[in-house]
Amino acid sequence: MSYLILPLLAAVIAQASKLFIKSNHEKMGWQTIISYSGMPSGHAALVTALVTIIGLKQGILSPLFAIALVLAIIVIRDAVGIRRYLGEHGKMLNELIKDLKEEPDKPLDNNYPHLLERIGHTPAQAAVGALIGFLVSLIGFWVM
Repeated sequence: MSYLILPLLAAVIAQASKLFIKSNHEKMGWQTIISYSGMPSGHAALVTALVTIIGLKQGILSPLFAIALVLAIIVIRDAVGIRRYLGEHGKMLNELIKDLKEEPDKPLDNNYPHLLERIGHTPAQAAVGALIGFLVSLIGFWVM
């Protein structure tokens, strides 16, 4: 059961902590808790906790550990790389649309919806999320 509970707990802790970190520049509320970006990364916390608890219980030579590690690498690389890059594209496109002259009878907002600009993580956000995941699983392993 700890294989499921500890990773989910790590993700919840990481997501909830976003409410208290000023660098997120978010208003307190549900949007902050379920956001795709910000400090720390809930994605990194979740997969790192999974890798850690499998490594502690099954050993680092087990096939489950290898699968979890590959999954963690993919998820964290995606969160730091591709999704962050997409967020930069969204920001640029939003600025371009804003710069276009709007015709009175054809608002651009109806044709071009506002794109998400913060959907990825910085390496520091991913590292802190991974640290949270590691510590949650380590403490959970000692307690359970």
